[in-house]
Amino acid sequence: MNAPTPRSYEPTPARQVAFLGLGVMGYPMAGHLARAGHSVTVYNRSAAKAQAWTAEYGHRHAPTPREAARDADIVFACVGNDDDLRSVTLGANGAFAGMKPGAIFVDHTTASAEVARELYAAAAALGLRFVDAPVSGGQAGAVNGLLTVMCGGDAADFDAMKPAAMAFSRAVTLVGASGAGQLAKMVNQIAIAGLVQGLSEAIAFGQKAGLDMKLVLDVIGKGAAQSWQMDNRGKTMVDGKFDFGFAVDWMRKDLGLVLDESRRNGAKLPVTALVDQFYADVQTAGGRRWDTSSLITRLK
Repeated sequence: MNAPTPRSYEPTPARQVAFLGLGVMGYPMAGHLARAGHSVTVYNRSAAKAQAWTAEYGHRHAPTPREAARDADIVFACVGNDDDLRSVTLGANGAFAGMKPGAIFVDHTTASAEVARELYAAAAALGLRFVDAPVSGGQAGAVNGLLTVMCGGDAADFDAMKPAAMAFSRAVTLVGASGAGQLAKMVNQIAIAGLVQGLSEAIAFGQKAGLDMKLVLDVIGKGAAQSWQMDNRGKTMVDGKFDFGFAVDWMRKDLGLVLDESRRNGAKLPVTALVDQFYADVQTAGGRRWDTSSLITRLK
């Protein structure tokens, strides 16, 4: 399992929390909440994963989002997409039906700004609070408790959820009103898409030129070309290793959200649209679960 690595936690009042969705991100995120001293109830669509988590951490699991959310001060969620998010929040067995008045729902799913605003309004109508809070840092960030969280919502709600969210984060920041967190995550993915394509072209060019590209990366990594992608993915790209990290399928989902939003707001994203199609090529070549750095395989 993706158990979190040991780390120290800032002292914070223990809260009754729920966590919905125990995938590669949610499993360790919920684990950090437990290790930080919070009382955690988890829910996962696959009950076996929830049972494994509770066997490891000694807390509770529930059969439905509604049961998991009962009595929680804060309900965290990290699921797949807009439809998954609606399925765990709305309806007779959704979290909103079980949450107590004034409780906060914090959504770490990378989803649309539209669904964030929709659920913010639905929560408010029920006397609940909602913060959209997508994360950056990938699986390693979740395991190590070093995620960057970008939030949209009301300041008072953000202030109330931040201390607990710091259990799995290095930074939790309010960037604007409801939906702004999701829009900030889209900015993040736009930047990453262009960086990875540029890094792919640079490494492929250097290899064609006969350079020792690991040495070259060490050299240029000390200058203006330096980036997280270069530091953490450059040498594995040289080695042709991609069986880890943030999957191409997930990136294409995220870029689909970006391109949908750009059609609504009129932003021009020619490079992002092109890189999205390059990722489609990688999927066709069998790389659906490869790390996003596998863009370089198109250039071999």
